[in-house]
Formats: sequence, C-alpha cells, structure tokens
Amino acid sequence: MSAAIGRSREHAGRIGPNAVTRVAEALWAVEGAQSVNRVFRAAKLETYLSVSPTEMVDEREVTSLHLALISALGDKRARTVGWIAGQRTADYLLRHRIPKPAQLVLRAAPAPLASRMLAAAIAKNAWTFAGSGAFSALHGRPTTFAIKDCPICRGRKSATPACDFYAATFERLYSRLVHPRTRVVETGCEAMGAPACCFTISW
Repeated sequence: MSAAIGRSREHAGRIGPNAVTRVAEALWAVEGAQSVNRVFRAAKLETYLSVSPTEMVDEREVTSLHLALISALGDKRARTVGWIAGQRTADYLLRHRIPKPAQLVLRAAPAPLASRMLAAAIAKNAWTFAGSGAFSALHGRPTTFAIKDCPICRGRKSATPACDFYAATFERLYSRLVHPRTRVVETGCEAMGAPACCFTISW
C-alpha cells in the first residue's frame, strides 16, 4: 500500500530554510569558513551568511547550493557535507518541530506501526522539503520513500546517488523514533538516470 503527496500549488517551489542553514553549518564544521564563503558565493547566496533564512526559500536556491557544493568539493566531500546537514536537520526537527508527546507515542509503538505513522507525518509535510517535487511512500519491510523531480539533484549527472541530505534526515528520524538500528540507503537517483530518487528504509 502506498501513500503519496503530489505537488502543492500553494507551496510549489519553496523549501524550508534547513536546506540552507544546516548545509552552512555542516560545511563550516567539515571544511571551514573559506569553503563556506566560496560555496555560498558560487551559489549567489552570500546574503544568507550574514542573515540566515527563517522562512521558506526558493527551491532554485537549494538546487544551486548543492550544485555549488559538488563543484567546489567534489562528489565525496560534498556527500559528507550533505549527510551531516541532513542529520542536523533531523535533530532540529526533533527539538523544535515534532511534538514531544508524538515522539513518545512513536517510540512506544511497534516499529512497523511507528514507521507508518512517521511516514504519514513526513508525507503530510513533504512540501517543506520536496518543493515542487512529488513525494511518495511505500510501506513494508523495507519501507521505500521516493521523490520525483528531486530539487537536491535537479540538473545534475552523477555516477553515484547524490541525495545524502535526504537519506541522512530520514535515517536520523527513523533511528530516533522507530528503531535504533534503522539504515537508509538511496537505491535510485535521478542524477543517475532513475525516474525518481528512492530511499530504502530498513531496520
């Protein structure tokens, strides 16, 4: 059984600021200030280094930022930054966006049920991270998430999966709320020619 959310007309083309601010934090931690300035300059987002965004941002800015990461750092280092940024995004959501009572309910529920509940919540809020892309979830063991027209790797060609930001966010949320041994692997990526970016979630 699958649950899907299409493109929202109201929110199309906008993504939550974590896709920018957590990348800046991760880049600073891994590569240092010089790389932060170089990457954000290349993406034409220097203003965010003095005033961090607090509202939804244009998804094209997120696409540009990730393309600039690859250009400046290469695949391997950019993927490391993306993974750390995804973990930081999940930590922010756990601290500030997912109500503590809901977290307690998820942790107390059997993993398959918790997975369904968390996936439903993620689908409901997919417009905050997928922008004009379309998110879907297929429940089971494993569970699979997919993002079609993914903004993170839009316009990019790669020999390896490129959406570590999403994979790390999903893995951290699932490991904290569903099962501590959750692993998320991107098994298909539009940057590699796949029809959608697919994430396999197992525990």
